[in-house]
Amino acid sequence: MQKKILWFALIFMMAGTLKVKAQYSKQDSSYRKYFIGSTLFMIANVVADNNPPGMVYLNLGYRITGKDVVSLEFKTWKYAWPIGIPYGKSFEAEGEGFPGHIREYGVSLNYQRFLWKQLFAQADVMPALQSFVNDDGKKIDNGFQIFNTYSVGYHIKLFKDRLFFQPSIAITHRPYQSTMPDSFKQVDDKWSRFFFGQPGLHFGYNF
Repeated sequence: MQKKILWFALIFMMAGTLKVKAQYSKQDSSYRKYFIGSTLFMIANVVADNNPPGMVYLNLGYRITGKDVVSLEFKTWKYAWPIGIPYGKSFEAEGEGFPGHIREYGVSLNYQRFLWKQLFAQADVMPALQSFVNDDGKKIDNGFQIFNTYSVGYHIKLFKDRLFFQPSIAITHRPYQSTMPDSFKQVDDKWSRFFFGQPGLHFGYNF
């Protein structure tokens, strides 16, 4: 995890050395209004690990103006530790995880606003269905949560704006969680419903 954080910081520093210009000019009527994207964190699906996320992300977006963007993101992944565990000795540590894992399926509505040049802020609201699976691989219950993400990031245009890359950093928040199975709830209740410092490595194709 520390290597991932260092890699993320390096990307931000590289982004800062690029030529800075406005995201999309208000006078430019020819910019591509639609895009499709995903996240580089899907690479974790094929990296040797004892906790592969089985992650799928698909983002479909529309640029309302040169500064305002809306999108829908369809995603699923699984996780075996409470989302609120902060970075440190307890993060994904042995003995801190669930007695199994949670598989999540969600669709988030995202709004992005460019604040200055290529710097943006974004808010995502995602209702998500959950499946609780025990250590034997058997589903024991279903659940529901609302999972929000508040992020700031940097938009990098590539190949004459055909592609883009958006490193970001975020706070995640779970304002609502249905009742978990007791064995999961006891673990989850130890931690906050906020997580600070969630990295993002989104990319996309404009059309």
